[in-house]
Amino acid sequence: MQARELVRLAVMVFTAVTCVVIGDTAGKLLTAQGVAPIFVAWSRFGIAAVILLPFSGLKRRELGQLADWRVVLRAIFIVCGICSILTALKTEPIADVFGAFFIGPIVSYVLAILFLGERPSTQRSLLLALGFAGVMLVVKPGFGATPGMGFALLAGIFYGAYLAMTRATAGAFRAGFLLISQLLIGAVLLAPLGLQIKLPEMSSFLIVLIAISALGSAAGNYLLVLANRSAEASLVAPLVYTQLVSATILGVLVFGDWPDALALVGLVLIAFSGLGSLVVQQRQG
Repeated sequence: MQARELVRLAVMVFTAVTCVVIGDTAGKLLTAQGVAPIFVAWSRFGIAAVILLPFSGLKRRELGQLADWRVVLRAIFIVCGICSILTALKTEPIADVFGAFFIGPIVSYVLAILFLGERPSTQRSLLLALGFAGVMLVVKPGFGATPGMGFALLAGIFYGAYLAMTRATAGAFRAGFLLISQLLIGAVLLAPLGLQIKLPEMSSFLIVLIAISALGSAAGNYLLVLANRSAEASLVAPLVYTQLVSATILGVLVFGDWPDALALVGLVLIAFSGLGSLVVQQRQG
């Protein structure tokens, strides 16, 4: 992979994870307004499916592929992950939630080696570990045995499985199909629960938040599909850590959470991890 392509990959992944963080921030604000996490998740899938379906290029011959076990399993992973992280965000500080959630890239990394036959170099393995250490410095999670943190850890596990499954299916299905399939399947799976939720009085503010939650998540996951089509999951995984940079910035702007000195050191380690992975990939290419 050439230097220009590597930079393009880094920009794509950072843009993708930033979109996801924006969607999750809107989700946290919604739950703070009294909206149930399960409804936020269902609306996220349903609204994005309705808006993006005309642009997905879904063909009649692809309808049968919606029942493919790989497509269904991938959708189940992201549905469970989103429901879990929204539940965690309702009761736990956003920094702690993201700290637990970032077990996801490690899960994806291990699954890619065990089931996808990827063999990342020792250098890239160490860089991934360095990125994870940076995350720990940023969030300094206590990992207490609270239900909220349990849901955050569960979200990270599901998300890691989703990333690995995205890599496994990216070469067999169109990126547009993979996105619309997870949205349609997710909307159907969550509909029985989402339709039963009693909502607070709707306002323009809540409607805007619901739209941001849906479109931010959809855009981010679509870009991750494209990223996984052009690079190994073990290379994309360290770059996903840049999500914490976006989370820190939004934490300051939206929630007033300023990073301390240790957090700033962690952000530098995360950036070094992603940049180092690109350098290693370039040398190997």
